[in-house]
Amino acid sequence: MDTHELDLPLDERALSKLRWRCRRGTLENDLFIERFFRRFGATLTTRQGLALSELMDLSDNDLLDLQLGRQALQQVDATLDRADVVEVLGMLRDKL
Repeated sequence: MDTHELDLPLDERALSKLRWRCRRGTLENDLFIERFFRRFGATLTTRQGLALSELMDLSDNDLLDLQLGRQALQQVDATLDRADVVEVLGMLRDKL
């Protein structure tokens, strides 16, 4: 996928699949994710969707610790300490 394609908005099907992928086992994570999709769902790019999907690979506890700022990306998974993931984590924290 080239850079241009990564910056295109997610289509409805991809967005729907991403929402399904983001369902979590803890209420706290679900609340962060629900707010995220309400605020950013209509404008999510493919790049942001891929970064969010990578965050969803984390355990519920690690994801919640990241969202609450109790841990840094480097502490949880150093491979996620990239600009795209940092951006999406900021969006989840609602600090953009």
